[in-house]
Amino acid sequence: MNYFNSNSSSVLKDIILLAVRVFVGFAMLSHGFPKLQMLLAGGKIEFFDFMGLGPQFSLILAVFAEFACSILLILGLFTRISLGFLIFTMIIAAFVVHGADPFEKREMAFIYLSIYLMIMAFGAGKFSVDHMIEKRKRASDW
Repeated sequence: MNYFNSNSSSVLKDIILLAVRVFVGFAMLSHGFPKLQMLLAGGKIEFFDFMGLGPQFSLILAVFAEFACSILLILGLFTRISLGFLIFTMIIAAFVVHGADPFEKREMAFIYLSIYLMIMAFGAGKFSVDHMIEKRKRASDW
């Protein structure tokens, strides 16, 4: 085995993309689910007011990204569109919401952001709904 060869097998790459998508998706769900509960609780919402949209609408946007888009990421469905929302959310978290905080408070947002950018670059992989749709679409074009 050549440890200096950066070419990996296609199957291994797809397995790793699946594992990363599932792990990171469930990890982000653990951030989005409490926000969903806060939204559904019906009480007074105390949340960051993004661009003057109001705390409730800002919370709805965060729930959409962190909860709904994480589920889509896990499935590999509309992956790059979902990643767009997740990437935007992590940029806002790192640079706006926690912009004045020390790095330790911003670190998680940067880690999520870097993983989302990697998946955006490589795609969802073969073990995704997106791949199944594309495969079926190509077969019907014949």
